[in-house]
Amino acid sequence: MLSTVIADPSGVSSAAARSSARFFEARRRLPEMPMIRAIPSSYRVRGLGRRACSSMPRPMAKVCHSCGKKPAFGNSRSHSMVATRRRFNPNLQKVRIDDGGSSRRVYVCTRCLKANKVVKAV
Repeated sequence: MLSTVIADPSGVSSAAARSSARFFEARRRLPEMPMIRAIPSSYRVRGLGRRACSSMPRPMAKVCHSCGKKPAFGNSRSHSMVATRRRFNPNLQKVRIDDGGSSRRVYVCTRCLKANKVVKAV
């Protein structure tokens, strides 16, 4: 018994075409699922849940208040000269300064502290 298979001009066998047609028909009959959007955990603050965090004070950047010195980036070199990225942090100290009659805590680099570029609060 020999059977001959006649191929479609499109190159897809009729069994495969029927199977894909059944698949797409079944997908069309499925109910539309609503989109559920969740807040990523990186945006949440522990203890507040999903409430907005606008009332919380923002963290201070590690930048000198006086001169604007901030971390520099470069490479750490091993003995075999393999380069891995690293961060060179400035020597920042948290200091209470007199800022227009009110005192507040800011980061100031030691170079500015030695040069008396900021007025410390008493």
